[in-house]
Amino acid sequence: MTLRQLEILRAVLRHQTTMAAGRILGMSQPAVSHAVKQLETQLGFPLFERVNNRLYPTEAARLIHAESEPLFAQHAALEARLQELRQDKTGRLRLLATPPLGHGVIPEALQRMLARQPGLRITFDVRRLDEVVEGVESGAAELGFGVSLEERPGLTLRPLAAARMVCVAAPDHPLLREPVVTPALLRPWPLIALEAGTRMGAALRAAFQEAREPFLPAVEVRYGDTARALAEAGVGVAVIDPFSAGNRRLPLSVRPFEPAIPSRAVAFFASRLPLSRGAEALLREIRLRLERQGAAGTLPFPG
Repeated sequence: MTLRQLEILRAVLRHQTTMAAGRILGMSQPAVSHAVKQLETQLGFPLFERVNNRLYPTEAARLIHAESEPLFAQHAALEARLQELRQDKTGRLRLLATPPLGHGVIPEALQRMLARQPGLRITFDVRRLDEVVEGVESGAAELGFGVSLEERPGLTLRPLAAARMVCVAAPDHPLLREPVVTPALLRPWPLIALEAGTRMGAALRAAFQEAREPFLPAVEVRYGDTARALAEAGVGVAVIDPFSAGNRRLPLSVRPFEPAIPSRAVAFFASRLPLSRGAEALLREIRLRLERQGAAGTLPFPG
């Protein structure tokens, strides 16, 4: 099976008709149909069921598609790198990050890099963690940034900073009197919690379970930045990662939360490709800024 045959199969799977696949591939509809039939003959089993001029993939076709996707991801990454080399754009960074770092330390680090390298070109977006991982794996971004990402095949992780989750509340909140906040101390107050589907949301629920305290959030959100903004507005108290807490725009009380929940900032990239010099320089700048924030106390409770 050739890469071109895989490309045709992939297009038909995605667009369900040979006519639509042909438009995407720049082929005629009969040529796509012939290629599919030829591939089925070569493999010795059907790839599609034909119903009312539409093609429905068999289980075998779905399996081949899933197994071949990493090949297309590698090809896309290579094409992007070659295009940069053709256009002499080796001074270009393609970045994706989740909100805790994407709304805080990364813009600051990029500002310093652009001041030193005015010709540097940057593509940068802030997305959900699963989308950041997908972007790096597919080659759409050279570097991804997230919090508390676990080891993952095909990705190389670089730790940037380690801290612990914290409790945040409005500056005049009674919890300000407490040196450490526990689930029991949160019981009287409206709790702003991260969704259960997030890693930190699940860790917070486990902490309440460990403390044998009921977990009854008044508000559930996906991002720590959202929880921080609600706490700043006096909606309630939140337990979030320290990097989101460090992005505060208004006065905010921050206290350690116990039982301690580790929170680690990481950068990651595809293991199959070496990092560019610009990416390595950015990582050094981000790590330096996080170290300075920890030493200055603007990154709450490092270590």
